[in-house]
Amino acid sequence: MESQIIGRYIVADPKICHGKPTFRGTRVMVADVLDQVAEGLAWESIIEGWHNSISKEAIAEALQLANRVFLTHHASL
Repeated sequence: MESQIIGRYIVADPKICHGKPTFRGTRVMVADVLDQVAEGLAWESIIEGWHNSISKEAIAEALQLANRVFLTHHASL
């Protein structure tokens, strides 16, 4: 299975983090960052915590994609 490009900043590669979505060029899992956003951490703090390996634009894309999935699959929740 090949790497799947999910967005401009997000990919899923079976060779990285067991194929879970990560930010391109990192091993930072999207789910971890979404959890941090949900906890109310400031985006700047999240970015600093991951040693500036992700950007505000990458976090925004993760939120947009999560929102799209939520709206598409809300009936099955």
